[in-house]
Amino acid sequence: MIGDEAAAREWLKTLPEFDALAERRTERLISLLSEENRRQNLISAASLETIWRRHVADSAQLLTYVSGDAAPWLDLGTGGGFPGLVLAILRPEMRILLVESRPQRADWLRRAFAELDLPSVEVHGEPLSRIPTEPVRVISARAFAPLDRLVALSARFSTSDTIWLLPKG
Repeated sequence: MIGDEAAAREWLKTLPEFDALAERRTERLISLLSEENRRQNLISAASLETIWRRHVADSAQLLTYVSGDAAPWLDLGTGGGFPGLVLAILRPEMRILLVESRPQRADWLRRAFAELDLPSVEVHGEPLSRIPTEPVRVISARAFAPLDRLVALSARFSTSDTIWLLPKG
């Protein structure tokens, strides 16, 4: 377990994907998020103080559970961009589908991935039920829905090879 902000940043530096460009993009993501958080509640104000540990490192840790090609990756209820945008920063070539049904948040995600130059990210700003079925390699969700409902809604994207990463607090 990563204990504090400094430890989170040090841990990230051990990842081969966390190069200088990824670090700059992550810092820019945090800046964009902090600014947007004044307009809409993307993450709690208290968690801004622990963003490297609570959001960035937590998101990056998901990559340790997936070997090789993880695309396409379906991230449900992306909200403030976690884990989806962090994963896209670390693996910019990987196709990541962000699902965020709240229009204002979906618009923010589109602006963020455009500013961060992450062309492999696709934002679906509609309910999951309206998104065309497509088999995916990984399904992730942090605060999307209770587990039984999450599985019921997203099982149609799953195959026998799909990895489900559902960090629940």
